[in-house]
Amino acid sequence: MQVLNWVDWLVLAITLIAIVTYGTWQTRGSKNVKDYLRGGNTSKWWTIGLSVMATQASAITFLSTPGQAFTDGMGFVQFYFGLPIAMIVICMVFIPLYHRLKVYTAYEFLENRFDLKTRTLAAILFLIQRGLAAGITIFAPAIILSVVLGWDLLTLNIAIGCLVIIYTVSGGTRAVNVTQKHQMVVIFFGMLVAFFLIVNKLPEDITFTKALEIAGASGKMEVLDFSFSLNNRYTFWSGIIGGTFLMLSYFGTDQSQVQRYLSGKSVKEMQLGLIFNGLLKVPMQFFILLVGVMVFVFYQFNEAPVNFNPTATDVVLNSEYANAYKTLQKEQQQIFRDKQKIIKAYTSSNNPDAAKYISAANAANEELRQEARVLIDKAGESKNLKVESNDKDYVFIHFILNNLPRGLIGLLLAVILSAAMSSTASELNALGSTTTMDLYKRNVGEKTEEQMVKASRWFTFLWGIVAIGVACIANLAENLIQWVNIIGSIFYGNVLGIFLLAFFFKFVKGNAVFIAALITQMLVIALYLLNEYEYINLPFLWLNFVGCIIVIFIATLLQVFLNDEKQTT
Repeated sequence: MQVLNWVDWLVLAITLIAIVTYGTWQTRGSKNVKDYLRGGNTSKWWTIGLSVMATQASAITFLSTPGQAFTDGMGFVQFYFGLPIAMIVICMVFIPLYHRLKVYTAYEFLENRFDLKTRTLAAILFLIQRGLAAGITIFAPAIILSVVLGWDLLTLNIAIGCLVIIYTVSGGTRAVNVTQKHQMVVIFFGMLVAFFLIVNKLPEDITFTKALEIAGASGKMEVLDFSFSLNNRYTFWSGIIGGTFLMLSYFGTDQSQVQRYLSGKSVKEMQLGLIFNGLLKVPMQFFILLVGVMVFVFYQFNEAPVNFNPTATDVVLNSEYANAYKTLQKEQQQIFRDKQKIIKAYTSSNNPDAAKYISAANAANEELRQEARVLIDKAGESKNLKVESNDKDYVFIHFILNNLPRGLIGLLLAVILSAAMSSTASELNALGSTTTMDLYKRNVGEKTEEQMVKASRWFTFLWGIVAIGVACIANLAENLIQWVNIIGSIFYGNVLGIFLLAFFFKFVKGNAVFIAALITQMLVIALYLLNEYEYINLPFLWLNFVGCIIVIFIATLLQVFLNDEKQTT
């Protein structure tokens, strides 16, 4: 376990205090609904763009994405290929409509177009999926600090969640937006520093170009996959098709994002903010993945643990499987020594045969890591412990704690915590707003401005408690960034289909959409479970496309049937 230096503690403390204090200070004057929920419509395009980016770029992004690249390479960037397309569609269709109707939430529009029950259903679907996701965004930094400090994970979930609640409840949309602008500066600076430090720690004769060559020889630089195979989770086509539908739904119908750009001064400011996000997001994700690839190259010249999760290693080394695990550690050390000779031959001569040997050595090492995961799972079962053997989420934090100089460790932890607090603040802000405007106000009736702001604060607080509860029972599924996207994909396609029906299928009415949405949600959940148990092969990204198409098809069919029924009666 790494013990933090006082300099690291100082950086962390200043960051946390600044976030909470600044968020509280920005609440001055937020006494009416427009100020509290829409930031008084004062945000400029750069504030909107950075706020939208910060909302999506949670701690999970900076914790899991480098580990994803370390294990699987750069192919994950294809997940974001649909984002620029989605930004253009939202700027042309969604934003002008939302602005014209002066809505506080995206779901208000659905009542104008369909009926109250359809609005309520869409709002509830959002509350379910975003409430779960908010719990995961609290859980992610709790994992980090549990590794760093050795504190109890449950205690950390509660502590981090309470900090975010204080900051979010006291601050409205304006506070969230403006604070996120400064948090993104910290995040960009921290990741740039990490990247240059990793490259600088490579051997003197290994330039950045040679590092890329080594990564390429190991299959980590394969960015594009044009195959139509459903066995590959991330391909060009799943990113363009499934990713576009996911991003359309996330940025166009998810209140945690809609609320960010609804605070803009004008339609133009909102549109410029989203275009800014569309232009910068893919390069940013590419860069974060590249950081993970450079960590992989670093461990080609420096010994790595068989498993990066220190808790898992402790459990297996104190079990009946300790000797088997130690044998794997020795085998990995031998592979590492042999690989040094191969890499030296490759970098000095670019021998293509050497490249094959590098790939083979890394494949053998990955097999050892897989065997280690099996031993860890068995050790956990023998002790009746829940132990996470999948260590993707621990790769980057392991590198930070063991290789960065004092002070910079605190900076990188501050980056991850800043991302966690900014995204969770947006989520809780949106959950409180949606509950207030789409459920409370719509069913209780008109209240004074002060009562509405007070209700929104209370609902934000309650959703913070729910998020903490989810964080306390969260289990890792492959890795955190995938789990959040899986949760979104289960719900987003259906909600997007409802909005597309509202925009483009004028003859479809509320009853048909409501019934179709209920049926679709059950079908999508069933498809996900069938895929999990390997009865079918349907990667989760495609659920966005499938859910959207199903709800449109069923609603259209039902509307035709209902019209025919009316004509015959």
